[in-house]
Amino acid sequence: MTSATQRLPRLLALVPYLLSRPGIPIADAAADFGVTEQQLRKDLELLWMCGLPGYGPGDLIDLSFESDSITVTYDAGMRRPLRLTASEATALLVALRALADTPGIADTDAVQRALAKVENAVGQARPAGVVVGLEGREGAVRPGVRSAVQDATTRRRALRIRYYTASRDEISERTVDPMRLLLIDGRSYLEAWCRSATGVRMFRLDRIDDVAVLAEAAQPPSEAEPTDVSEGLFRPAPDQLVAEVELEPDARWVAEYYPVDELVELPQGRARVRMRYSDRSWMTRLLLGLGGQARVLSPDELACDVRQRAEDALTRARHLPST
Repeated sequence: MTSATQRLPRLLALVPYLLSRPGIPIADAAADFGVTEQQLRKDLELLWMCGLPGYGPGDLIDLSFESDSITVTYDAGMRRPLRLTASEATALLVALRALADTPGIADTDAVQRALAKVENAVGQARPAGVVVGLEGREGAVRPGVRSAVQDATTRRRALRIRYYTASRDEISERTVDPMRLLLIDGRSYLEAWCRSATGVRMFRLDRIDDVAVLAEAAQPPSEAEPTDVSEGLFRPAPDQLVAEVELEPDARWVAEYYPVDELVELPQGRARVRMRYSDRSWMTRLLLGLGGQARVLSPDELACDVRQRAEDALTRARHLPST
């Protein structure tokens, strides 16, 4: 039995392959694709039902394979090479960058070569206004941070880090004992015993502002157990609050960047989401930072906080000296 994930790439490759080899014996084509002749005939029968919109006579792919050979008589445009759209290329680029940052990847050179090719494709396909990259606090790992963290984890050395905590919007100095590096949902994390918090903590590498490898050995205590991330890093807690927020198209990235319990599509590209949060001040700052691209539907307390903070900011702005 061939799965859909195995069959689809084969179907996409079949027509260009057959066009370059008119009259090829079915046995040879099946051998090239690593399938049985029976499976190849099933693929060809499915291609008969594929083609251009309209899907009538003259729109569908037409082939002849009644004998022991195959000939394509109408390709329905599938002779053209597959080209990525800007959004598809961007998604592939982000995935490759995450893969390149994954600890333990053996053939990093192959990943970097693929990354360079896709970056070139994105540069050619990208329309004005699309920014490709992971810059800013929430994305780009500062130069030297990853290599220092990897070195300390491998050599079992303690680390001194300056870390940004988004939930409290503060930067703190910490000494940690590295345990392991993880890649979760495309982001790199250091799991370590934090001496100031006296507990195991996850530190996102893109939130480490500075790092120093110490001479002393890393010595997590015996009670420092690795975090179970089999069901994801963030798990709903019973005491968490839930906000219902309507997002404009330019703010939909919030639903992709932060965990949401529910997403409902709305007209004109808007979306309604339900988000869990533990710190109301953090949620307020997040919503204020969206600059009017979000509207709080519930709870009322959060909506009042956002409104009050926005009004206070406007009041202060009116009293600023004009330039």
